Amino acid sequence: MTEHPRSSRQRYATFVDDYKQRRLDAAIEAERGGSPARDAAQHGDQKPVRWWRRRSPHRRYLNAYLRWLRPHRYAVALVFTLALVGAGLDMLSPLFMRYIVDHVLLNRALDVVARVSRLQLAGFVFLSVIVISNLLGALKDYRQRLLNVRLMLALRRALYHRLLHLPLPKLWEMKTGGILSRLTGDVEATTGLFQMAFVSPVLSLIRLVIAVGILLTLNWRLALTALGLIPGIMAISFAFARRVRPIYRVVRKDAEQVDGRVGETFSGIRVVRAFRRELAELLEYMRGRHTILRKEMFAQRRELVIWTSWSLLLGVVNVAIVWYGGWLNIRGRASVGDIMAFEWYTSLLLGPVWNIVNSFSELQRSLAAMERLFDVMETPPDKPDRPNARTAPSDVREIRFENVEFEYREGRPVVRDLSVSVAGGTVVALVGRSGAGKTTVTDLVARFHDPTRGRILLNGVDLRDFRLGSYRDLLAIVQQETFLFDGSVRDNIAYGRFDATEADVVRAAQLANAHEFIVDLADGYDTFIGERGVKLSGGQQQRLAIARAFLKAPRILILDEATSNLDTESEQLIQASMAELLAGRTTFVIAHRLSTVRRADMILLMDDGRVVERGNHESLMEARGVYYGMVMRQAEASTETTPILT
Repeated sequence: MTEHPRSSRQRYATFVDDYKQRRLDAAIEAERGGSPARDAAQHGDQKPVRWWRRRSPHRRYLNAYLRWLRPHRYAVALVFTLALVGAGLDMLSPLFMRYIVDHVLLNRALDVVARVSRLQLAGFVFLSVIVISNLLGALKDYRQRLLNVRLMLALRRALYHRLLHLPLPKLWEMKTGGILSRLTGDVEATTGLFQMAFVSPVLSLIRLVIAVGILLTLNWRLALTALGLIPGIMAISFAFARRVRPIYRVVRKDAEQVDGRVGETFSGIRVVRAFRRELAELLEYMRGRHTILRKEMFAQRRELVIWTSWSLLLGVVNVAIVWYGGWLNIRGRASVGDIMAFEWYTSLLLGPVWNIVNSFSELQRSLAAMERLFDVMETPPDKPDRPNARTAPSDVREIRFENVEFEYREGRPVVRDLSVSVAGGTVVALVGRSGAGKTTVTDLVARFHDPTRGRILLNGVDLRDFRLGSYRDLLAIVQQETFLFDGSVRDNIAYGRFDATEADVVRAAQLANAHEFIVDLADGYDTFIGERGVKLSGGQQQRLAIARAFLKAPRILILDEATSNLDTESEQLIQASMAELLAGRTTFVIAHRLSTVRRADMILLMDDGRVVERGNHESLMEARGVYYGMVMRQAEASTETTPILT
C-alpha cells in the first residue's frame, strides 16, 4: 500500500516536537561529526567539560571566514575607522542639546543678544557635526558594500571551483537545488556575517561604553535608573536568539530540497506531462513551501518576544527617566538639560544594546549558512594530484588493468578481478546485460572513479600518478544520454576546444553527418538549441556530441551506446566517419546491439562485474559460448545488421 505524502501540518508538528526535544541541536552536532554525549562516552569516566571551557563549534568556521577577510584587511580597517569616527560624532549630539538648554535657553544671567550669539554658534557647530557624521556614514556604507561585493565574488568563485571538483557521489547527494542554494543564498548570508559579527557588535559596544561613561558623569542616579533593567533583558534575548539558529538551519535545508525537486520536475517535464503528474508535483511543491513558511513563522514568533521586550523596555526607561528626573529637578539635583540629554543618551544607549542582541539573532542565520558553505569548501576535492604527479604522455601505447576491483558501497563490488591489456590504437568492445559493470569500467578509464583495489596503468604508469587535468586532455566521451548546453550549435561542438576555427567546427560537423541539418536551421551554426538541446531531435543531439568528439581529436575515446539514438540511415552515413574517428585511437565501446561491435579488436563479455569471455568476434563465435548465444538471439530478433566499426 502506497503511503500518502504527509501534509505540511504533519511535517510541522514533527518539527516542533524535534525542536522541543532538542533533536534539532543533536542533528547539527551529528552533521559536524560529534556530540556531547558521544564525547563523554569516548572519554569514559572523565567529567564533562564545563560549558565555558568547551570549544565553540563555530570557531573553525569563523577562523575560515577571517582567512577570507585577510586579503581585504585594509578595506576592513577603513570601514572600522569611518564607523568609529562617525560613532564618536553621534555621541556629541546630546551634549550640544544639553548645552543649548542649560547654558543658553535657560541661562537668565545672559542678555538676549548674548544668548542669540551663543545659540547661533552652538547651532552651527551642532549642524556641522551632524553633516560630517552623515557624510562619514554614507562613505562607510559605500565602502562596506564594496567590501561585501568583493568578498561575495571571491567566495562564489572559490565555491564554484570547489563544486566543479567535488567527488561525484557528493554532488549527487547535494542535488541541483543544494548546489544553487549554496551559490546564492548561503554566500549572501555568509557575506553579511562581516556586518553582523564584527562591524555592528564592535561599534555598538564602543557606543555603549561611551554612552554609559557620559551618563555616569552627568548624573549617576539617572544612569543607574536607565541601566538597571538592561542586563536581565539582554540575557533573556540572547537565550531566545540562540535557540533560533537550529530553526533557520532546518529551513535552509528544506528550501534546498524543495528547490532540488523543482529542478528535477522541469528537467523531466515530458515525463511529468506524460503521466499527468502536474497536480501531484504542484501539491508537493506547495506542501514543501507551506512547511517552510510554518517553520519561519515559528522562528519569527520567538524573535517577536525579543522585539516586544525591547520595545517595552525602551518605553519603561523613558518613563522612568522623565519621572525620576523630574523629581530630581524639583529637588535641585538635575537640570532640564540633564533630563533631555538622558532621554537622548538612553536612545543611543539602548540602540547599541539592541544592535548587539539583534546582531546575535541575525548571526544565527548567517552561521547556519556559513556552516553549509564552509562544509563544502573544506570537502577534499575529487582525486587531487599526488605531490610528484607528472604530465600524461601524448601517445597511448598501452592501457592495462591489473586485478582491478571497484565498489560504490563497501563490500558490494561492481567490477571484480579485472585484468586485461589494451594495446594503443585498438578498439575494445564491452558487451553484456545491463548492470554487468560496463559503464563502470569506462568511468574508471576516464578517472571518474579510482579502483578500490588494483590499478590501471597507462604506458606502465598508474593513472593516479598523472596530473588529472593532463590525463583528461587525452579523453573524449560520447554517451547514450547526450548532454548539450544552452548555447549555439558552434559553442556545443567547440566545447572541448575553444581555440577551434570555423573551418575546424564545420569539418567536425561534416564528419559526424551533422552539417546538412545544421545549415537548415534558422541561424545555421549560430542557432541556439535550448537547455539540454531540447530544440533538436535525439538523433541530431547525438550527432552534435559525435562532432564534439571529432573536434577534440582525443587519444582515448569512450563511446557509450554512441549511436543508439541514430536511425538506420544516419548510422550508415557516419559509418566511414566513425572509422576515421577511431583510426589510431584507443577506443572503448559499449554496445547492446552486438552487430555494431563485430569489427572490434577485442570484445569483453561482462557479467556481474567480471569478464567471462574475451576475444574478437570470430574467435568468440567459434567458441559457441555466451557471446555466441547472444548474437544468435539478436539475429533471430532482427535480420538487419548495421556494422559501425569498420
